[in-house]
Amino acid sequence: MNSLTNALQPLTPRPDSDKPVRRDATDGRGLLDRLLNTPNLEQVVPRLRPDLLHGVIQKCGLEDCGELVALATPEQLARVFDLDLWRADKAGQDEQFDADRFGVWIEVLVEAGAVLAAQKLARMDADLVAAGLAQHAFVYDRAAVTPYETLDGELMTFYADAISVHDNGLTFDLGGYLLLAKRADSWEAITEVLMTLGTAQSDYFHQVMRRCVTLSNQGYEVDGLDDLLHQGNQARFDLEVGREGRREKQGYVTPAQARAFLQMSRELRLESDAKPPANALVRAYFRAIEEMTTPDAHSTTSSSGAAKLLAAEAEASSPPAQEDSAAVLEILHDAGIIPQTPRALLGGAEGNAQRRGYIQSRLEFTLYQNPEAYQARNEELAYLANALMAGCSIQGRPFTAQEVSEAAVAVCNLGLENWPPHWLPANATALPISFLMDHDLISVFQVGWRVLHDEVGMYAAKQLIEILAGMRCDDRELQRDLDALRIELAKRWRAGTPWQVRDALEVIATLDLLAWTVLLALIDECPSLHAGIGASQKSGALSANAADFEFISENRQIASVHKFMQSLSESLSR
Repeated sequence: MNSLTNALQPLTPRPDSDKPVRRDATDGRGLLDRLLNTPNLEQVVPRLRPDLLHGVIQKCGLEDCGELVALATPEQLARVFDLDLWRADKAGQDEQFDADRFGVWIEVLVEAGAVLAAQKLARMDADLVAAGLAQHAFVYDRAAVTPYETLDGELMTFYADAISVHDNGLTFDLGGYLLLAKRADSWEAITEVLMTLGTAQSDYFHQVMRRCVTLSNQGYEVDGLDDLLHQGNQARFDLEVGREGRREKQGYVTPAQARAFLQMSRELRLESDAKPPANALVRAYFRAIEEMTTPDAHSTTSSSGAAKLLAAEAEASSPPAQEDSAAVLEILHDAGIIPQTPRALLGGAEGNAQRRGYIQSRLEFTLYQNPEAYQARNEELAYLANALMAGCSIQGRPFTAQEVSEAAVAVCNLGLENWPPHWLPANATALPISFLMDHDLISVFQVGWRVLHDEVGMYAAKQLIEILAGMRCDDRELQRDLDALRIELAKRWRAGTPWQVRDALEVIATLDLLAWTVLLALIDECPSLHAGIGASQKSGALSANAADFEFISENRQIASVHKFMQSLSESLSR
């Protein structure tokens, strides 16, 4: 599965004392220069994992990566499309197909050569290509829309008149089809690649164009006898379902499943007599993973699977190719595209290890006593990280890979520290060091997530509501904004989603900038601890930088949150 928590072994630099000083790979231009100067790059790029290739594209910009894209295989590009052609309006929401981005991809491919672009597209799913093209053009069968004269001498122009409303001046006749542009961007590149497909890949060309004709259908007659999706909407829905199926096989969690799991965790009943049964969504996820029998060479699977794949490739490669592959991986490692070992796991930073002692010590014990159980816990951590990445946000934005790994472990540590004593085995008075050998981390995370939601997010929101209810300002406009915040926050608090007032919290910044920054971190979908809590005991300037936060992993941090909220009224009244 796609484990965001599996550690990566550091790469060993090639022993080359004569090599020149390298450009910094942390910026896009420097990274691209280093990659393009790698010998035998044409042999290395086709063996890169699609997620790594996508990382380079994100870092350097798609428009500048034409040379790398030209070297990628169609199979790689299809997987990169799954990552790159889908966008969500907000973190944790469902992703939608991005037609504009598809047009940019066509332009980049055509810049590398129309023939090459046609060859790569011809080996991709025709439904995907047609769905993308249909966002840029109406496609009609030329014979069906050409005016004709009946036997009675009447000129029939019905179809021509019907489509003329879409004619914006950009039309194209090709292979018996009439194309009318929906948008001007990428139009030249699209027509160029279609011309080349029509000549060099005729069967595939007609397959795509017939699908585009279907997708250009204006809909069904409204007679009340059906409730069918428009052809275009149905095609996008089918694309979404197909993509979700492919990503599930790689270990990803869909946004809908992730949101459902996180909400169920917020509603976990800690007072129940016994630990609830395993979560049905998680059971289904791991059952689907177990049922996979055909490994996917391009999927980002477990670390052991990836290691076997790289070993097999290295064995099949010549020594120079092995050396060049290692050089590319080193460059990606330097650029942060291959992430560093997550600090929250074994061997993490000293401060994190101390704050997350519950999970740290129990994972270590499990590793040495039962490696199979430890592997299962790692797989569960991977699921939790993916669930947070797909269904949650941090401070109104998506998690980074490093953040989501740390967040999953922090919440699990909080869950272990707050594990209900009545869920322990009979005669047990404390959580045994062997706890994780026979207890899954899914339920542990759920306990921590419930505590985090109740004792941080909901608690902070309730305290702020009470503070606002007692505040009186001479400035009428400011008082009106504070009252509006209180009303909206109370509404969202009752719904259990106080983080949805994030934008309205800005009025607090006029009273106390640091307090506002701290509240944004506390009243969040994933509450966190900003450095401003307890800052009065520290020397130096107070920082209102939103990036100065840490994930809440222990009750001591929650106690500091409660102390801050109890003193907030005085801070805002100054």
